[in-house]
Amino acid sequence: MGVKIAAMILAGGKGTRLKALTRKVAKPAVSFGGKYRIIDFPLSNCANSGINHVSVLTQYESSALATYIGSGKNWGLNGVNAFTSVLSPKETEEGSSWYKGTADAIYQNIDWLDEIQPEYVLILSGDHIYATTYDEMLRQHISKGADCTISVLEVPWEEASRFGILEANADDQVTAFKEKPKNPKSNLASMGIYIFTYKSLRSALITDAKIEDSDHDFGKNIIPMLMSNKKKVFVYRYQGYWKDVGTIASLHEANMDLLLSGDPTFNLLSLSKGHPIYSEDTSSLPHYIGKKATVTDSLINQGARVLGSVDHCVLSDGVLVQEGAVCVNSVLMPGAVIKKGARVYDAMVAPNAVVEENRVVNEERSDIVLIA
Repeated sequence: MGVKIAAMILAGGKGTRLKALTRKVAKPAVSFGGKYRIIDFPLSNCANSGINHVSVLTQYESSALATYIGSGKNWGLNGVNAFTSVLSPKETEEGSSWYKGTADAIYQNIDWLDEIQPEYVLILSGDHIYATTYDEMLRQHISKGADCTISVLEVPWEEASRFGILEANADDQVTAFKEKPKNPKSNLASMGIYIFTYKSLRSALITDAKIEDSDHDFGKNIIPMLMSNKKKVFVYRYQGYWKDVGTIASLHEANMDLLLSGDPTFNLLSLSKGHPIYSEDTSSLPHYIGKKATVTDSLINQGARVLGSVDHCVLSDGVLVQEGAVCVNSVLMPGAVIKKGARVYDAMVAPNAVVEENRVVNEERSDIVLIA
């Protein structure tokens, strides 16, 4: 007997726009918000939704991510009736075959789905920041008898051309889909969150795998295929905070949104109300604020030591801000050190990076900079 729903989290991207932050780790393993990693968010959302069968599909620099996820115990996904699987590209006679696209990643692991026989499959990205459950989306999918439901977010019209845009009728059934249209007729942007009825998904994946010139991509190939075959494709209108943290600027902005002075719909207080985000306990020492230190509007995680001045910042475990150092509007990732007299403005400071004494970083504050 199969399960009701299984989740598959796509976590294999290189994340090249995050530069040095993803040089040695996959993007979903990047630190976020002082105490989390990006992958904590989709995994916690699955746990909070009661989804007990979760696979994480890895590829680029997967070892650190696989070690971090382990058995899934941090998210309660390692019980008798729950498990987490970390799946990498299949080894073939010709060698390892990297995923050719988002749909191919699922197709290569179709045996995992066949083994547990889910009625529905939830497809997620491993590099989005949001806190929710998927219960309401699944209820809508079932009530409409959908083959596919796509979570969408209304974006500003001037930004719509950057997204996959869907058009829908009054019943929220999709009538058109275009990837990054020059002249969008809708502002409903795909969030890369899909619920499929597994029977329909399986058939589409097998058909797509045989098409040589396909990109094997959900947006470019699978969704248009379902629509051309008159399958029922609906949008689910998501309400709440969501951010794709694919660039240094967007990752910095999402960190700043955690502060109470940032986005009022998304901060640590709101996360604790029904949608807790679970993470690794680093067993660090308590954080320490020195006698001469000043801390304003900042998140300070355990193990951080602040002896200087910190304003509108997010500090991870093991961070050290020495006496006379100043940090403003910056994210200091695990183990970062800001030495005496240094001044850092509008920056992301990579794990274990050191800003030397009296160095001034980004005083002109034109863009968010990365200190690696």
